[in-house]
Amino acid sequence: MEHITLSFPATRTATGKALAGVVGSGDMEVLFSAAQGQTLTIDITTSVDNSEKRWKALFERLAALSSLPAGELKIHDFGATPGVARIRIEQVFEEVAHA
Repeated sequence: MEHITLSFPATRTATGKALAGVVGSGDMEVLFSAAQGQTLTIDITTSVDNSEKRWKALFERLAALSSLPAGELKIHDFGATPGVARIRIEQVFEEVAHA
């Protein structure tokens, strides 16, 4: 297991918490908790070794395409592909945007 911590500038505020996926069912799990500030902190637990570059590139792409909310994002990827990861991350961001 590998543990990765990333930080990105947040460009919007959000409120509340959101969950997408359930790692116990063999799916990727993403938990988001909104916070005050200007940073999105991301904690990733992955079974895929040497994947920090992939995760960093995914969040750089997300930041370029839309605004990232301030808060804490916890990811248990269960070996998910980048496509599934993006869907789950966008799901929690959308949920807190409408809270």
